[in-house]
Amino acid sequence: MCAADLAAQLDLPRVLIFAEVASTMDIAHEAAAAGAPAGTLVVADAQTAGRGRLGRSWTAASSAGVWITLIERPSSGQHVEALPLRVGVELAPALDKFAGEPVRLKWPNDLYLRAGKLAGVLCEARWRGGGRVPEWISVGVGINLRAPGSEENAAGLLSGAPRLDVLASAVRAVRRAASRLGALSDAERACFAERDLAAGRRCTEPVAGRVAGIDAAGALLVDVDGKVAVLRSGSLVLQPESAS
Repeated sequence: MCAADLAAQLDLPRVLIFAEVASTMDIAHEAAAAGAPAGTLVVADAQTAGRGRLGRSWTAASSAGVWITLIERPSSGQHVEALPLRVGVELAPALDKFAGEPVRLKWPNDLYLRAGKLAGVLCEARWRGGGRVPEWISVGVGINLRAPGSEENAAGLLSGAPRLDVLASAVRAVRRAASRLGALSDAERACFAERDLAAGRRCTEPVAGRVAGIDAAGALLVDVDGKVAVLRSGSLVLQPESAS
């Protein structure tokens, strides 16, 4: 399908399609800096240097998944740190039918199946000078159609899941999430809690304790010896369930 047809099907102003790029996130930032409107979608068949949290990089084999970045231009910068969680809350139920089981969520930006990690979300904002409103936010999503053989604890969707349908569901989920501003609502937090992979489990990072959910700003809550720690950065490392 050509870019114009995909844009029309997804009701987007512009779609950029590539056979292979280093990172769809980099392409999206370049397009946004050149004036690309909100809703511009970057799609790649393969990535050679996909970008994750904390500077991690990864490769994405040709046709092995859905690798996209959407450009959004919010009118407020309030609680933009909650956007990856908000995207996950929308994306997880959208992928259930392709996964054959409920998709779980893991703070701050991962989606899981029983077999392992299925997808990840990365949001990067570019700000207007020293202002409080982002010039744009690039929202990257990577979803495994099939589990990469080079990675342990990775999962893929059901065999034969239509790639275009998965892409369309992902795009609509991101756009729904990006249309909402401010703190996470009670309904969003309840949806996250229903799918929270870590709820009640012991963790060793970012602090040692027992996971107690998230707050309205998207921070991780951990019970540490009866006191709740509020963590806004870092990675969540869980103890094996047999040790919890």
